This record gives sequence, C-alpha cells and structure tokens, in this order.
Amino acid sequence: MIHKTAIIDPSATIADNVSIGAYSIIGANVEIGANCEIGPHVVINGPTKIGTRNKIYQFSSIGEDPQDKKYAGEATLLEIGDNNLIRECVTINRGTVQGGGTTKIGSNNWIMAYVHIAHDCILGNDNIIANNTSLAGHVSIDDFVILGGFSLVSQFNKIGSYAFSAMGSVISRNIPPYVLVSGHMAKPIGVNVEGLRRRQFSDEQIKNIKQAYKLVYRSGLRIEEAELKLEQLSQKQPELAILCTFLNTQHGGIIR
Repeated sequence: MIHKTAIIDPSATIADNVSIGAYSIIGANVEIGANCEIGPHVVINGPTKIGTRNKIYQFSSIGEDPQDKKYAGEATLLEIGDNNLIRECVTINRGTVQGGGTTKIGSNNWIMAYVHIAHDCILGNDNIIANNTSLAGHVSIDDFVILGGFSLVSQFNKIGSYAFSAMGSVISRNIPPYVLVSGHMAKPIGVNVEGLRRRQFSDEQIKNIKQAYKLVYRSGLRIEEAELKLEQLSQKQPELAILCTFLNTQHGGIIR
C-alpha cells in the first residue's frame, strides 16, 4: 500500500507488494524491490537500487548526495541487497566518482537507529551495526561483523568477518577477521569467541583462531612473518584462510 500523502517520482520503479508510509518521498531513478516496507517520513533519492524484503523505518535518509567536497552532482549509485532492517534516522549516502561511484550494502544486515554510512562504503552480509555508529567514507566491512553502539570508523579502513567492536570504540586502523577491539583509540583485546560460538564454530576451530591471534599479536613476529606461518597453518585449518587473505590484501596497517 502506498499512502496517499507519499510523493513518488514518475521515474521511480516500485515492485509488487511494496508499502510506503505517509509523507515519504521516493525520488528520481529509485528502484524498490518486491515486499519492501518503507515507513513514514522516509526520503529515498537516486540513483538507488533496493532489493527485496527490506524494511526502512521512519525519518531515514537513503541515497542522498555524498558529503564530500569533491562531489559535483555526478549520477553516482547506492545499492542495497535483500532482507535488510534499517531503523529510525539512518543516513546512507551514495558513492563518489573518485571512490568507484557506488556505496553498497549487502543482505541480511541489521542497521540500528541513527547509524551513518558515508559515501563509497561497502558492507557485506549479516552484519549488525548498533545505534549511533558512524562509518566515514570508503569503509569496507566484510560479513558477520558486529559494531557496538557509538563506534566510529575512520575513512578507508577495512573490518574483517566476525570482528567485534565494543561500545564507543574509535577505529583508525584495519581490524582483521575474528578480532575483538575496544577503546579510544581502539585496541585489540582478544578473539570474538562468543560471536564465533553463536555462528556454530567448533571448539577446535576457536582454539585454532586463538592460536592465530597469538601469532599475529603476541609472538613478536613482524606481520609478514606471521602471514607466512598462518598460510602454512591454513592448509589444515581452513578457518584461517580469511585471516590470511585479509592480511595479504589490507592497506594502511592493522589495529595493534
């Protein structure tokens, strides 16, 4: 159902079984997939593509211009996957030409109230981004990450799968997979054991990940040396493969 007070641009594409609440505005070049729920007083500007079965709560601003002085009105993009829950007052900006042109949100993410996701951010799947967390431009988040409330992530940083930040963490470096961080500035304090258990990791796998953490953070080895040892271990411990890949491809250094 589309409320009679909602304003829909003629160029917008609205699929079947989409509900749009009172006083919401759907702008030009917006695509909304089937079975989405758009609450009241939501503004969605384009170019924006939204998949199926997403729910967006009131007062959110989706697909607005990037907050970047280099932006000069280019038709950049926001892409949102399926089954995302986007709570009240969330702001998600489109990309910039300089950053590749696209901000991208995967599927099955839970994005809580007052979260800001800036231009050119890339989020994977099954992440939880808690209230008032802010992601600066060009931040990349893999899968199954939890960012505690009021976490701040500075630009160009990457957060690996299954990582966890405690409430109020200020993150200025890349966080490898599985690592739990806390503080201002955020420091690594161990492995996200509880999160791994909730994702059905076995005790043996968690033990292997703990040993890998010690190799990276407590062995006294340089990162390059730790990488070599981890690559050898990953041949028999496949859960370490994403950690090896992350360390090989990250730029700017990991949080230490």
